[in-house]
Amino acid sequence: MKAALVQLSVSDDPAANLPVTLNFIREAAAAGAGFVLTPECTNLLSSDRGWQREVLCHEEDDPTLAALRAEAAALGITLLIGSLGLKTQDADGRFANRSFLIGPSGAIIARYDKIHMFDVDVSETEKYRESEGYRPGTRAVVADAGFAKIGMAICYDLRFPQLFRRTAKGGAQILTLPAAFNDTTGAAHWESLLRARAIETTCFVLAPAQCGAHAVHDAKPGQRLRRTWGHSLAVAPWGEVLADGGEAPGVTLVEIDMARVAEARSRVPSLAHDRAFEGP
Repeated sequence: MKAALVQLSVSDDPAANLPVTLNFIREAAAAGAGFVLTPECTNLLSSDRGWQREVLCHEEDDPTLAALRAEAAALGITLLIGSLGLKTQDADGRFANRSFLIGPSGAIIARYDKIHMFDVDVSETEKYRESEGYRPGTRAVVADAGFAKIGMAICYDLRFPQLFRRTAKGGAQILTLPAAFNDTTGAAHWESLLRARAIETTCFVLAPAQCGAHAVHDAKPGQRLRRTWGHSLAVAPWGEVLADGGEAPGVTLVEIDMARVAEARSRVPSLAHDRAFEGP
């Protein structure tokens, strides 16, 4: 099977981002990809809560979701929409950071809401509080895409290996990790963590990413724009990197041989070796 990782550098304008995303998905399908994956924040990347309230929609009204479902059906592909920012019915007004697995008919096979919120102080000048605008999900998801069982996760989830062990033991053969990974932490940790998750679970890991500096509608002259690391990665169950998307927007193709999952698990069957223990 041929998969494609779509690497984007979105702005905070969903209407402007959509045609770029559609063009890359069409490019991937034309190159023979049957499974196409986009990054976290496919519709926009913004920390401006007022702006998000103005431009985000509920799932049933979201034009990006509708267009990408229609495109998956037109192309006959399975599409992982890395995530969309969406309004919810929550009383506190927080949004959902939601990933969608779309089948070749355009139907939604599965949804996953990001569980772990990126609330960190990377440095004195770079601080993030994702939970102020987004509410965390509460449920791990393993979805049947036909060609494989997919364990769905998003970005900061990567740092919580218990989620991936649970999905692997629940049948996942491919882990999807769409991200908008900060450029500082990305340089330090992105590849190492992705390879570790693949090795621990003996799954393929497919991680489409955002890259570069992200334009915002109200940018001031000289303002440092938010930057993401890029380097969309595909990692095999034995831990080797199969493809790296580099630092620019584009499509990265990779061949996925599902027999490699069973092979890795026969060599090191660690998923069957859990033992109870006490302490600390």
